[in-house]
Amino acid sequence: MTIDLFAARGEAVAPTVPHHQADVSARPDVIAGDAEALHTAQRLAVEFAREAALRDRERRLPWAELDAFVASGLWGITVPREFGGAGVSNGTLAEVTATIAAADGSLGQIPQNHFYALEVLRVGGSAEQQHYFYSEVLAGKRFGNALAEIGHKDFKRRTRLTRDAAGWRIDGKKFYCTGALYAHWIPTLVVADEAGRDVTYLAFVPRDTEGVTITDDWDGFGQRVTGSGSVQFDHVRVEAEWVVPFQVSFERPTTIGPLAQIIHAAIDLGQARGAFAAALQFVRERSRPWIDAKVERAADDPLTIAQVGDLAVRLRAAEALLRRAGRFVDAAQARPERSVAQASVAVAEARALTTTVSLEAGSRLFELAGTAATLDGLGLDRFWRNARTHTLHDPVRWKYHAVGNFYLNDKLPPRHGAL
Repeated sequence: MTIDLFAARGEAVAPTVPHHQADVSARPDVIAGDAEALHTAQRLAVEFAREAALRDRERRLPWAELDAFVASGLWGITVPREFGGAGVSNGTLAEVTATIAAADGSLGQIPQNHFYALEVLRVGGSAEQQHYFYSEVLAGKRFGNALAEIGHKDFKRRTRLTRDAAGWRIDGKKFYCTGALYAHWIPTLVVADEAGRDVTYLAFVPRDTEGVTITDDWDGFGQRVTGSGSVQFDHVRVEAEWVVPFQVSFERPTTIGPLAQIIHAAIDLGQARGAFAAALQFVRERSRPWIDAKVERAADDPLTIAQVGDLAVRLRAAEALLRRAGRFVDAAQARPERSVAQASVAVAEARALTTTVSLEAGSRLFELAGTAATLDGLGLDRFWRNARTHTLHDPVRWKYHAVGNFYLNDKLPPRHGAL
């Protein structure tokens, strides 16, 4: 069959409002621009850091923190200015993400797919779809995700969009659904048959629609409160105007992949910053037995000083690469036909270094704190656990391969969400 979607036809049909989308009592703040976004993130990070270790240890879901996060206006900062948002630069988006992730790695990751969905909408959505869903975000609605499927060696998507007498339906099961537990809308990747060929779309599904089951079965040893469990769709009804083209956005140069990856890189950078700050505080405030009895404080030990200096240099380099990548993504969004490949490579370079520095920072924290770092009450182990879990999202070896192939063989990176 040929899928008959509002987005594909370009008809000016207003999206149907799902029954749960009542007006919120208090709209979020509207961030005016980049400077305000950065300042707001710094303020929230102080609040989020206070009980981050406790939330991790007890797996206490951060409902109140997420409400404060959304109320601040930060979840709407990528909404374009012509639709009422701040339209911040990608460097600012990355820095906001890193700032929150330094305080709490899970809170830094939860909105990643929210921003990813907004980029898919910007690239492939109709003007009517953009207006509707941007308005939802500015009203305080959160997007989660239900993208990945597991249990199949061929990596083919099996969640399907079909049509019956009553309209469009979704059937399938997803996992690694970060943020779905907390979401108002769950964007999910679906395949539909078009003239004998499967074509992929991103369907925005209201979370309380009949047939949607969200299961909090994420039990990773890191990123414990991201809500990355599973979502089941059993004959779930969706409106055609909630379905946005996805596959066609990768058949031409677009910034969906680089945008997704720069946020991941920022999460890793934030994890590294958090571990580095924790190491500095521990070394300054505590002492431990030293081989050289002349050294009274850990902060005076020359080997400790050298390790801190080495990690600081690596961290500054990762920050510089991330800022540079942000500029490339900005340029690619302005002129995608010429610079998307360069943006993908620049982001891959940043992601390679943020991956290694996040893991290194967590490991150095263990070395500098000694066995005290393993004490559950301190929660210092969460930095390494969070970094190790998140950096497995897409392996760093892919980044090095893409970067090397670009420079050595002049081969452009593939177009998908991991580059």
